[in-house]
Amino acid sequence: MSKKLLLVTSPPACGKTRLSRRIATELYGSVYLDKDSLIPLSKRIFSVARKPYNRSSEFFKREIRDYEYDAILAIAVEALKYNDTVILNAPFTSELRDENYMSRLKKRVNSAGAKLVVVWIESDEQTCYSNMKRRNSDRDRWKLGHWEEYVKNVNFAAPENAGDELLVYNGKNNGGEVADFNRLIERIKEI
Repeated sequence: MSKKLLLVTSPPACGKTRLSRRIATELYGSVYLDKDSLIPLSKRIFSVARKPYNRSSEFFKREIRDYEYDAILAIAVEALKYNDTVILNAPFTSELRDENYMSRLKKRVNSAGAKLVVVWIESDEQTCYSNMKRRNSDRDRWKLGHWEEYVKNVNFAAPENAGDELLVYNGKNNGGEVADFNRLIERIKEI
């Protein structure tokens, strides 16, 4: 098994945390990072800026979002110095479809002596909505309250040309989850 940064990605509420934690448990000794760990910091930024807490707002997109990604990626690349496998749980929804961004990220990860592996969770609108309702998080209030407006900008299709390797995992309730997960783990170990 070679050194790798494993990005577990999908739109919000499609199963990233659950899958990432399962992978981390299976790949014992890997470093697990979750971009949601930065939410308390972003909540503080909203508060200091006297802005309503809305992770879909223009303020969030302009003043917080990209910095969260920059910070968690810096931590992930630093962790690659000390561990062969770093698992990063974050949406990367627009980044994965931006060829320039992905080219820069691949170079950054490769320069740390690692491969960039993207695990895309295949999902759909209904699964996303159900998961979002079930998790009942304040970060989703605007999305749920403006579902039609929110979901029209969500792309559930797997990205093309993402990472040195792109693995697609079926996050929909399909009855073959154990077999799908085992195949995913075997493929990750082969890389």
